[in-house]
Amino acid sequence: MGFIRDFDWRSLEAIHNINLNSLLDTLISLAAAFVLGTLIGVERQYRQRTAGLRTHVLVAVGAAAFVDMANRLTGHEGAVHITAYVVSGVGFLGAGAIMKGDASIRGLNTAATLWGSAAVGACAGADLLLEAVCATLFVLGGNTWLRPLVNLVERAPIDGKSSEASYSVCVICNRQDQRRIRGHLEVLLEAAQYPVGGFDIHPFAGNDVQIFATLLPISVDVDELDRVVERLAAVEGVNQAFWSSSVTE
Repeated sequence: MGFIRDFDWRSLEAIHNINLNSLLDTLISLAAAFVLGTLIGVERQYRQRTAGLRTHVLVAVGAAAFVDMANRLTGHEGAVHITAYVVSGVGFLGAGAIMKGDASIRGLNTAATLWGSAAVGACAGADLLLEAVCATLFVLGGNTWLRPLVNLVERAPIDGKSSEASYSVCVICNRQDQRRIRGHLEVLLEAAQYPVGGFDIHPFAGNDVQIFATLLPISVDVDELDRVVERLAAVEGVNQAFWSSSVTE
């Protein structure tokens, strides 16, 4: 008891660093990062992306906490150094969201959005609240308002000679069902607005055949092509369905 009585509580760094004004500033920064990160995360969650609501909120709040801490401890110069580390650190986090397979790379937009959430949090942590709001609006705009333009560009025909990738859909079925299956294939691709340049039919194992539908050179949404293949695989008589791409230099 004597030790407790004689102890100088003022020597504790944690007690000494309590500053209500600074605490209020930190709460404002973290709250702003939380709200703005939520706005970005809700849009990502709605579209069922790899990184959803909680991930974007945590990235924004984490970036804000690091920058705010550095700003308080060493001033603006320290905040600048920590921001640089946040940028590189979130780059590694974004790399984990990128998946490669089936001749396609997915998750680039998710990784870029995580980077944007970190920028929003860093602005909030540096007490640049209006800048954080502006960054949020631009990130949301890139993920929502630009979608009609992306769809318009993807549907525009392109010069086959300048196209770097060609796509084809393959269906394996019994020889007796090939006419019916080809009709299904043509209807599904037409519904997805992917014009067919031509069909090729080749013998396969046993009594099966391979039906190849080569798409005209347009930009392809791999997610939509996956859905077309899934519907094909569910058609009676289809043994296997898949799509492939080839790249020309």
